Amino acid sequence: MKLSFGPHFQYKRARFWIGVLVLGLLVVLLFKFHVISPPGGNAPGPRRAPLAPVSVAPVTKTDFPVWLIGLGTVTPVYTVTVRSMVDGQLMRVNFKEGQIVKEGELLAEIDPRPFQVQLEQALGQLAHDRALLQNAQLDLKRYKILAATGAVPQQQLDTQAALVTQYEASIQSDQAQVDNAKLQLIYARITAPVSGRLGLRQVDPGNIIHATDTNGMVMLTQLSPITVIFPLPQDALPAILKGMKEPGKLRVEAWDRTNSTRLAEGYLLTVDNEVDVTTGMVKLRAQFQNADYSLFPNQFVNARLKVDTIKDALVIPVAGVQQGAGGPYAYVVNAQHVVSVRNLKVGPGDGERVSILQGLASGEEVVTDGIDHLREGSTVEISHHEKP
Repeated sequence: MKLSFGPHFQYKRARFWIGVLVLGLLVVLLFKFHVISPPGGNAPGPRRAPLAPVSVAPVTKTDFPVWLIGLGTVTPVYTVTVRSMVDGQLMRVNFKEGQIVKEGELLAEIDPRPFQVQLEQALGQLAHDRALLQNAQLDLKRYKILAATGAVPQQQLDTQAALVTQYEASIQSDQAQVDNAKLQLIYARITAPVSGRLGLRQVDPGNIIHATDTNGMVMLTQLSPITVIFPLPQDALPAILKGMKEPGKLRVEAWDRTNSTRLAEGYLLTVDNEVDVTTGMVKLRAQFQNADYSLFPNQFVNARLKVDTIKDALVIPVAGVQQGAGGPYAYVVNAQHVVSVRNLKVGPGDGERVSILQGLASGEEVVTDGIDHLREGSTVEISHHEKP
């Protein structure tokens, strides 16, 4: 029996063989480009991983200062609220807000006329009592002569002697009144008790001011010299106290909050007499001349106290020290740009550099940047050499 296929069957069969042919061609092309000729080269062979770019820094040998760092507050030696010592009308204000004044400089004047009147009254009373004393002393001399001849009784002589003593006491009291009136006149002229910078004025001329006013007239803060109070851990006390016993003063530097700019240089003045039991810290006070007024009261600064200097120390940047389960380590790059891992014993640092007590040698290079994918034996490409 002879089978016959129609046109529709023949069309489907042709589509099937065309699909098989296209699929086979795609397989051949994929095999050629990804197996025989891999990307990145015309010749067959394994792919080569790109080198990791890193930055390195040398291990240097130098005298390394040991700094202790604490966040401190600029504290003036003297902060004075300038007040009037007497009551009266404020006649003149001789300063400007923010002005730098010297000790003893005239700041303001209170109406002196009431105190001048009191002084004149006290002087008049003093002159009156001096005249009485002089007359009583003359009478006492006469009574002594008469009493020697029996012309006056002894009781009258004793009474006259007591009167002289009474007038002498009155003169002493009058003199005190005179001195007090003169003192009030002095207080009517308000002067700067210390040298420093004035704040904002709290009272205007023409007002009646009193010695009991709580706000005072103006705040006066000494700026030169000025101090910085900062805490350090109690574990640092032995090194600090040892340094204070040696000749010379321990050097202290004040840096801004970002540790990028040194503001002033001074010396350690004193150490507090107790440790704060809640924090385990002890407060220290350093003094700075502050001639350029770079330190401002209540300003936050980073105080750096130099307690020692390590001779011929091995030093690397802080970024070269990594922390692992076994402690600190570093990636060392040899002349063939091959990385090896070194365990370290780390010494004191200053925030940017750190001393290495064990694990490195002078002249070697450690990786400071690009360490994320490094392993023992990795080959690297040095993109940047940091200066020693």
